[in-house]
Amino acid sequence: MILLKDILYKVTLEKVVGNTGVPFTHLQFDSRKIGLNDVFVAVRGTISDGHDYIKMATDQGAIAIVCEELPSEFINGITYVQVANSAQALALMAANYFGNPSEDIQLIGVTGTNGKTTVATLLYDLFQQAGYEVGLLSTVHIKVGSKLYPATHTTPDSLTINGYLREMVDAGVEYCFMEVSSHGIHQKRTEGLKFRGGIFTNLSHDHLDYHKDFKEYRDVKKAFFDGLNKGSFALVNVDDKNGSVMLQNTIAKKYTYALKTHADYKAQILENQFSGLLLKINNSELWVKLIGNFNAYNLLAIYATADLLGLETIEVLQLMSNLESVDGRFQYWVSPGNVTAIVDYAHTPDALKNVLETINSIRTGNEELITVVGCGGDRDAEKRPKMGQIAAQLSTKVVFTSDNPRSENPTLIIEQIEAGVSPELYKKTLSVVDREQAIKTACQFAQDGDIILVAGKGHETYQEINGERKDFDDFQIVNKLLTALNK
Repeated sequence: MILLKDILYKVTLEKVVGNTGVPFTHLQFDSRKIGLNDVFVAVRGTISDGHDYIKMATDQGAIAIVCEELPSEFINGITYVQVANSAQALALMAANYFGNPSEDIQLIGVTGTNGKTTVATLLYDLFQQAGYEVGLLSTVHIKVGSKLYPATHTTPDSLTINGYLREMVDAGVEYCFMEVSSHGIHQKRTEGLKFRGGIFTNLSHDHLDYHKDFKEYRDVKKAFFDGLNKGSFALVNVDDKNGSVMLQNTIAKKYTYALKTHADYKAQILENQFSGLLLKINNSELWVKLIGNFNAYNLLAIYATADLLGLETIEVLQLMSNLESVDGRFQYWVSPGNVTAIVDYAHTPDALKNVLETINSIRTGNEELITVVGCGGDRDAEKRPKMGQIAAQLSTKVVFTSDNPRSENPTLIIEQIEAGVSPELYKKTLSVVDREQAIKTACQFAQDGDIILVAGKGHETYQEINGERKDFDDFQIVNKLLTALNK
């Protein structure tokens, strides 16, 4: 039997009305899930405020309410706990509720604008190949050992995180690799977790619809490293100027990686082809199946993390040579007609630039590079014109189209993307609102040896329009269309 006071450990209490020694059934923050004798934590969200649902929770049988603002009237037999920050309290309570599982597992957090999914997923793959029981919390998948669950958020809510970590610990998992988003940090979802290490990949323009400016976005990422303990490690990319910022106040052991500057872990690209990369990492050469400068950084972060976690260098290098690209991350296929189709999740200006520059560094210049790209609705609008200009500058032809327009008018989104294209590049571009038709148009343009990049959605298998999701897989569609066109 769990008592309310048992899960309030480490929570800063401002006021208590009632008895914290009461037993309860479940901990909830969604009022729709409240059952008899549950504890309801009223969290202020970006869309709704849990405080508006306190009465609903008590009507449905909640035995305790945790909130920032106490209701004007109290109900006999119900305990009310006032806290300064409900989201932070929920995270600490969730960790206590599940027995603080992060203390019994080697939990590694990966944060940054780009590369989080690749680094976390490939670390999972590498450690699994090395014979360990491993867990993964990522944008694409949640894995407990070899058991697979669907992912809904880059960083899930704190109850979900701790629930999966508990399952991992009970299943004998030794290492868990977790994507840590700026939203997750800002909304306190990672509070109360004990991280064995943190990895910083890079920082560029993204999520400025949520964060008020770039400095806040950077400082939220930095807060993750500020919270690491002295027994953990902080590993940062110092080719990114924000890498050193992440290390400023952390008490964790500090390590750096880079391709261009002095660092603890160094890599050099010796060869870059569509078939892979020849890398030199700390004086050891290896061939890997991943492509591009951005993946050289990802692989170096993976190598450094494996080293910091005690794996043997020779074994790490051997295992890295077996790693395959992550779904929707520079995933490519060569059609029977010798057209190379590449699908990538690039949905920020920096990520799109990296992918296009990688393709241009490999191509001979005789072939066309045809890019299909859009921007998501109800998200950061500032990046749209920047992505339009980057696509037009670095491609031979560009088809602007829909991504996930959500509640926005896709035509207006495309107009904002087009607004960034400088006049001399207009002739390279056209717009096709329907995404499948846009991909078909690119396939019709393509000739023997040409390259098509379909950017923005990557691993996603749906398109969201006006609140409805329909099946849509960029990789399947481009392959189907090229095959049908015999290209």
